[in-house]
Amino acid sequence: MSGALVKDIAYVRIVTSNFVESIDFAVNVLGLEISFKDKNKAYLRSDNRYCTICYEYGVNSEQVVGFEIDGPNELRVATNALEERGVPLRWGTREECAERHVEEFISFSDPSGNMIEMVTYPEYTGRRHYPSRDAGITKFSHVGLFSKDPRSDQDFWCSIFNGRVSDWAGQIALLRFNEVHHTLALTPREESGIHHINFQVESIDDVMRSYYFLRERGTKIIFGPGRHPTSSAVFLYFQGPDNLVYEYSCGVRSILDEEGHRPRQFSRSNWGACLWGARPNGFLPDG
Repeated sequence: MSGALVKDIAYVRIVTSNFVESIDFAVNVLGLEISFKDKNKAYLRSDNRYCTICYEYGVNSEQVVGFEIDGPNELRVATNALEERGVPLRWGTREECAERHVEEFISFSDPSGNMIEMVTYPEYTGRRHYPSRDAGITKFSHVGLFSKDPRSDQDFWCSIFNGRVSDWAGQIALLRFNEVHHTLALTPREESGIHHINFQVESIDDVMRSYYFLRERGTKIIFGPGRHPTSSAVFLYFQGPDNLVYEYSCGVRSILDEEGHRPRQFSRSNWGACLWGARPNGFLPDG
């Protein structure tokens, strides 16, 4: 294993003009809890972290993904590696670190133009996650990002950082930074941005309860329910404000044998995306 040690995903920051609608969706549909809110920002949590999604009011849309790196030494390893590659970066100011509830961070863009923040020591809380809607969420687990060239971008994550390829589903590269099957999914498209945001739930019962809940309230179901053959996770994708796609899943595979694991190439067909035969209907690429 090489590269700067990323521990896990930390948060997403979403700048949106649909600020009020986004908060309402996160609390009453998605099942998150507000940690703090004022007229321009809202910090919401899904587990024992202070914040896993931050919505900010703004006319110009912006999406940022934050990852937790394993301390200040690893952050400087990452900084040196990025600078050697000629990747522009900047250090967060003291005020910006306080806003994010982290000790320090660097900001840069990946090769496809996705905005990334690498942070140290994001704030945790001993207070139990207690949302107004019990969706069964146990953890903020992964994000999908658009990638202009997933095979090339995976090299970026696997050389500068400690990413490892778990599997490929068609052209989608599924990367892990810990034992969980994937923390980052790179999905081909000629643009940057978030493809989806995943929350783990406790059981298949939670997935199905949410499926019926979402249908009854008219929320658009994008894909599922189904089971991914790659990660073994039971999944449900659905659409929120700004056409952002969220996912509930449970039963994700853990990869404990680092030396023995070999990535698998799954079909680009529907059966490469779902063991049960659910159709992505354009949500996932054909090739």
